[in-house]
Amino acid sequence: MASRPENSKAQIRNPQQLRLSTGQNPERTRRSAGAFRSFVLWILPRFRAGRFALGISALAAVLCFVLGAGGCGASTGYTNSSLFPADVNSVYVEMFDNRSFRRGIEFTLSDALAKRIEATTPYKIVSDRDRADSVIGGQILTISESILTIERNLGRALEKDVTVTAVVNWKNLKDGRLMINSRSVSAHATYSAFQGQDFTYGSTVTANKLAQNIVQLMENQW
Repeated sequence: MASRPENSKAQIRNPQQLRLSTGQNPERTRRSAGAFRSFVLWILPRFRAGRFALGISALAAVLCFVLGAGGCGASTGYTNSSLFPADVNSVYVEMFDNRSFRRGIEFTLSDALAKRIEATTPYKIVSDRDRADSVIGGQILTISESILTIERNLGRALEKDVTVTAVVNWKNLKDGRLMINSRSVSAHATYSAFQGQDFTYGSTVTANKLAQNIVQLMENQW
């Protein structure tokens, strides 16, 4: 019974046996430490380079913000300028002259154009020509109507198309310059007798589309 404590002490005093008993492997520990040092030496320059690149990107963003359109913004192709000429502030809409045999659409077109200019452009509509910076008007050349579908049994038209063609002029009253010089523009719309619609409905829709197309002509030509 006395020999067991001596053998236990001998085992504890042996460092090799102590490492083995605790599960430690010196060779494995050295390899792990070497691999960790290699990883640190590999990742540290890349981490520093990444921080440097991030700093450069942040600096470039700040410079773009400070310089605005004169700096980085100029290279994007965008502009803060208006789509419409800036040398006039107000528009007088003349009643369009109607050269077709269908009467009444000239009133609808002139009213629709005035509302469209007021709603979608920076210009103010004035009712007095003498107080306006510019005047816009023109002539309705043709109003045509065509049949799209026919009821097979009765032979009556179910769906029709209305097309209106006009010539537009827009004059700068300050210097007499024609900003739109006899430009031809047209629009069309359909209406259905099956849905209770008639030519008045179709021509009204067409006049509003035509007014929208005329406003597009008023934009700056790039």
